[in-house]
Parts: sequence; C-alpha cells; structure tokens
Amino acid sequence: MRRRDFLRLTALACAGAATRAHSSTAPARPKARVVIVGGGFGGSTCALATRRLDPRIDVTLIDANYRYVTCPMSNEALVGLRTMASLSVDRAELVRAGVRFVRDRVVAVDADRRRVRTESGAAIEYDRLVVAPGIRFLWGTPQGYDESASAIMPHAWNAGAQTELLAMQLRAMRDGGIVAISVPAGLIRCPPGPYERASLIAGFIKQHKPRSKVLIFDANNHFPRQDVFTAAWKAHYGDTVEWISVLDGGAVLRVDVAQKILHTSNGGQPVAVANIIPPQAPGELAVAAGLATGHGWCPIDPATFESQLVAGIHVIGDACIADAMPKSASAACSQAVQCAAAIVATLSGRTASAPVYESVCYSMLAPDDALAIRGRFEIAGRAIRAISAPADETSQARTSSAREEVAHARAWYRDIRKTAFGA
Repeated sequence: MRRRDFLRLTALACAGAATRAHSSTAPARPKARVVIVGGGFGGSTCALATRRLDPRIDVTLIDANYRYVTCPMSNEALVGLRTMASLSVDRAELVRAGVRFVRDRVVAVDADRRRVRTESGAAIEYDRLVVAPGIRFLWGTPQGYDESASAIMPHAWNAGAQTELLAMQLRAMRDGGIVAISVPAGLIRCPPGPYERASLIAGFIKQHKPRSKVLIFDANNHFPRQDVFTAAWKAHYGDTVEWISVLDGGAVLRVDVAQKILHTSNGGQPVAVANIIPPQAPGELAVAAGLATGHGWCPIDPATFESQLVAGIHVIGDACIADAMPKSASAACSQAVQCAAAIVATLSGRTASAPVYESVCYSMLAPDDALAIRGRFEIAGRAIRAISAPADETSQARTSSAREEVAHARAWYRDIRKTAFGA
C-alpha cells in the first residue's frame, strides 16, 4: 500500500456505504443523533464519515480542545525538523461539513437514558454514542514516576507541551550527556514510536552534541521492525544508539527524579535527559462508563465496534481491543470509517458489510530515511486477524528507497490529516 492508498480505501469505504444508505426506500424517520466523545484521529474521522454517509444524521463531536496536536510526526518537532504549529489542526472543516462541535468535557454517560453529561452541566442525548477516549497513563510505574515527575522527566507521549519540554531539554543538554528513553511493557500507543524517537534524537546529537549517546531501556525483548531500526542506527549513527532489552536489565524499576538516575536490575544509570514513557490504559471515561474490562481495555464487536459490555456505545481508537491491529492513528481512522458505516446501517435497519481494515505507520529513521509498517486485517470469527502482518518480520524487505519512503511519509501525513480533520 503506497502513500495515498489509505485515503483511497477510506473514500471507497465511505462511497460504498453511502450508496447503500441512500438507496433505502424506508419511510421518513426522526433525525437520528450520533454523539462522538473525543476528537482525535478516530473520533474526528468518525464524525466526518458519518456526515458524509448520511447528511440527515445529527452528528455532535465533544472534545475539551478546539485545537488538536497530532502525535504522528511529533518526534520531528523534538529535533527541529518541523514546528509545533505544523502539527496543530482545528475543528473548522468538521464544522463546515455539518458536524456540531461542542468544546467541553464529558464526565458521565447514562447508557439507560442514552445521554451524556458534560463538565459544564449540559445533558446531550444520543441514539448512538461513539467513545474515542484515547489513553491515560498509569502513574507510579516505574516507581517514583508520577505526574509531577513528568515536569522533569517528560514522557512526550501526548503531543504538545510535553513535546516542547523534551525538545528544550535536548537543546540545553551538554555535549557528552546521555539521553535515556524508557519503554514500558504491554500495549502502548504507537509501538514503533520510541524507536523512531531514538533515531531522530541520535541524528540531532550527531549534528549538535557528537559526544552524547542514546540509551533505550526497554521492558520488552523485541520491538516492531527491529532489524530495520538497528541496521539504520548503525548505518546513520554508528554506536550512538544502544538498545537494552528486558533480558539484559532494560526494564526501569525506579527513577530518582531529583538526581536524574534510572534504576534497573543492573544498578543506577545517571542521565542528562530522561524520557520516561509510562504504561498505558484507556482514557478515564471508558472506565467510568463501564466499557473496560478488568485487564484495562475495551472489548468490542469487531464488525461494528459496538461495546461488548454496554449496548448502544461504540469504542474506537487506542482504547479498544482490536486484536491484531496496532494502536495507531491510521488504525483508528480505519476503525472509525467502519464504525460510521455500521452506525448508519443500524439506524436504517440494515447490517453493515464485512470490512477489511488497514493500518500504515511511518517511522523516520533519519531526515532522509523512513520506514513504513503496513498491515491489512479482516474479521475471523469474533476477532480481527492480520491478512498481511504489520511488517515486523525480519524477512520482509523494504521495497522503496529511503528518500521515496520519506516522500511517502510526508504525503501520508497530509492525507491522514485530511481524512480525520478535513484539513
């Protein structure tokens, strides 16, 4: 799948479902209300897709922020390859498409009365609710890493102020300092993200602080496309990047925030800059609404993304259990398109067609080198399985030149922004 395939497949999915929606001869019905909570890639894509599939549906998107800063490409902002402003989008195009945007925070869901209550006290009713709450951080892991510690050891796993803080620390670091990245065990948003970050930071320090080094403390013993990343680190940066797996004591157990020391089973490692990525779970709303199970994530019907726990509510994006699909922006968009088609079909008394899902994740290995990790997925029984695996096997070759993949990455980012936000 090349640079515009994701947008093309999304458009085809919408067009096909729209044809079915408008061919219905059902009698006139009251205007249906779809409320979407969370305006990231998944929620915004779902809002736009629902409006395009059936403009008769009243679509409301609720999010606390009018502007949204994208995590994709935010690692480039860390090292000055792009500005923070270039990562920022607003809701203007969604509003022009007929989506009602409410700048507020949902604090409660009443599934029996089919309404949500917001921080401002508003009660908004729905026929179908889509929850795209993203992630929350599980503070306290490593020991000593709480929310206040992130002001000194930033996670930068939500793009914005934390990105700017980590960028400032990198610029201020003395030459010869160690940059440490701590990667948690378990499911996280954007699994290749820590290793892209290490790549770009290595490029920055090679140019500006050549005696420095990047240490990746990893609570895992493998990561996506490890073969390509490690080969790129060697080719571009020599011995600047060192990956320490959990088998070699890579799990950070405790942090001394004041002294900037990371403690592992091998002892303490003083560092100049510590990027601690904490373990993750669905956003608080998913838990409060009863959408998450004991293990933390939200089980869904893989064909509609309707919750298996609460009827009438759909969960998309990072918070849901999508089996083989990664937690990524492109996966969230693919899920959102199918979720919108399923909602439109349900509201019209029909069954949504069986989907094929897509995901594409680009990782920048250097300013002039990039890696694409692609996957296609289908429903098998009650699960989503890979048709073509998300390219983490060492046997899969890179089919494009480095510079071509960089161009594809730039085009992909433009396209996915347009898919999700219309801009």
